[in-house]
Amino acid sequence: MKLVVQVKLLPTPEQASALEATLRACNRAANFTSQVAFEKNLTERNALQREVYIDVKATFGLSAQPTVRVVKKVVDAYAALRASLQARNLGEPTSQRYRKAAASPIGFRPGAAQPFDDRCLSWQMDARTVSIWTVDGRMKNIRFVGAADQLKVLAEQRRGESDLVQRGSKWFLIATCEIPEPEVFEPVGFIGVDRGIVNLATTSDGVNYQGRRLGRYRRWQARKRAELQAKGTRSAKRRLALRARREQCHATQVNHTISKEIVAVAQRTGRGIAVEQLGGIRDRVRLRRDQRATLSSWPFNQLGQHLAYKAKRAGVPFVEVDAAYTSQRCPRCGHTGRANRPTRDHFACRRCGLAGPADVVAGVNVRDRARSAWVFVTAPAPSPA
Repeated sequence: MKLVVQVKLLPTPEQASALEATLRACNRAANFTSQVAFEKNLTERNALQREVYIDVKATFGLSAQPTVRVVKKVVDAYAALRASLQARNLGEPTSQRYRKAAASPIGFRPGAAQPFDDRCLSWQMDARTVSIWTVDGRMKNIRFVGAADQLKVLAEQRRGESDLVQRGSKWFLIATCEIPEPEVFEPVGFIGVDRGIVNLATTSDGVNYQGRRLGRYRRWQARKRAELQAKGTRSAKRRLALRARREQCHATQVNHTISKEIVAVAQRTGRGIAVEQLGGIRDRVRLRRDQRATLSSWPFNQLGQHLAYKAKRAGVPFVEVDAAYTSQRCPRCGHTGRANRPTRDHFACRRCGLAGPADVVAGVNVRDRARSAWVFVTAPAPSPA
């Protein structure tokens, strides 16, 4: 399976200046290449490279291999856009934003990430330095730091390209690593995970990861954003971007912590993990205006992705089940109805009287559905007649 490892670069002022000039030159070249690809409808990598290779090298001062990486970045960007448009057209109307994106060339920010392969970027793991091509020549002995476990994975499993990223005045390298996948064990049961807003995650074991503290943090961030937006100055816009990155990092860290604990429990007890399929939730639910930001600002899908890849890395079975009526169905007698959930936090079956926390009941229903789903997943394929 593929993982990404991020390390922080510690360049000198001269090295940082060269890296910044390189990033801007590569993205100017990418914008030129994107314009050509859009005007001549060139989506195949070799054809686009033949069209722009000489001009990119001569105009933007790039050497051969960075030019090839720029072309690949542009081709990958158009491929991602086509995939997004195709996914949107499968039963859903294409949004105005996607229509606008498809009607003009893809643009690249001056500081957008740039991929480098082993011909223009080399790692010296023992010395904790990298050597990278720049428009000012080869820059050697650029120091980097990172977490010990990530550096170990980087040294042993790194494969393919590494992306150079600038965030404010800080520099990072993001490398792709291929790690072996352990064999998925046969579970003795499942842990059902119900995701929500008030409670970020609730398991069928009754473990509850509350979102009260996070809710206060998000409301405070929203007030600060409103104050900065009201000013409208260039400084306020820079601070808005910095605040958005910090909030995003905070949300990612919370999701990492929750998913790590759930996977650890599942691995220790020999059980699998089951979650609800929440795709298209914004299209299925009609919300009041004051609820829209709350639903849209928390990355529910990210928590599911973290659970999936951490489970895969640990060899823990992971399944997604239908989310319909998991919070309204009684796990004991099967009775389903809105009246079973009189309040957001409480469940009380109108038929058999089973009562308890609503999110725990939903987690139990997810767990029970996963048991049935696992039988079909692991069943042998029928032999042809």
